[in-house]
Amino acid sequence: MSEREVLELLRENARYSTADIARMTDLEESAVEETIESLEEAGVICGYQPVVDWDELEDERVRAEVELNVMLDRETGYGDIAERLARFPQVTALRLVSGDYDFDMEVEGDSIREVSQFISEKVAPVPEITQTVTHYVMTSYKENGIELGDGDDDDRLSVSP
Repeated sequence: MSEREVLELLRENARYSTADIARMTDLEESAVEETIESLEEAGVICGYQPVVDWDELEDERVRAEVELNVMLDRETGYGDIAERLARFPQVTALRLVSGDYDFDMEVEGDSIREVSQFISEKVAPVPEITQTVTHYVMTSYKENGIELGDGDDDDRLSVSP
């Protein structure tokens, strides 16, 4: 059995019991428990969270994907900037990426105004950040490998026939 098998099953459904995982992997339940405990202690498993279809809630949160470009200096590295940004509770994910921009940041707030103010007042003023581009999430069709809703919604503005 590989740790990867256990991790893939937990990613599929973090509510699987150790007995469920043992059955699916033909392992003893105690071996599964030890593997999970070892992965948690090593920091490989950092937490367990539900996959939420925010479109199904009446008081939906506003979510945005923000592209960030930075200019590093001799004293500041990517890790320093990431540490500063990750402290904000509005930031739900932050990744250093390759391509046209440096960081991909996910932000949540109660309104577009709140998210916009957060970006303009807290993120953009960081000295090393040279550009921000904000994309508001209209509809999610898949989160963490799980398909959401019926997929027929299109929240963009449209003209009725």
